[in-house]
Amino acid sequence: QVQLVESGGGLVQAGGSLRLSCAASGRTFRSYAMGWFRQAPGKEREFVASITWSGGNTYYQDSVKGRFTISRDNAKNTVYLQMNSLKPEDTAVYYCAASVRSAPVLIYEYDYWGQGTQVTVSS
Repeated sequence: QVQLVESGGGLVQAGGSLRLSCAASGRTFRSYAMGWFRQAPGKEREFVASITWSGGNTYYQDSVKGRFTISRDNAKNTVYLQMNSLKPEDTAVYYCAASVRSAPVLIYEYDYWGQGTQVTVSS
């Protein structure tokens, strides 16, 4: 079992940046692949980015490629999502998730979830 707590959300104008953090505890952090998902009002929760156990491989949905960067610091038990050039379409609650799988991208492949942090991008 692992507990996840997101932070770093807020209100920014289009073109701005935010860095989200996800602090993990309760189980060996290195054993989990980590991912970020987001959910806008009235929409399905969607995959944003993921990173493997070692941090050697990352995956992104097309709409955030070149703008978002996922990274992890195993010594700090923390995963990050750097978000640049934010657009109003990025507005959503962002969730951190952990998986025992090697390279998960689907919601059902993740085992643990944080409570989420709100990101709002104004136009």
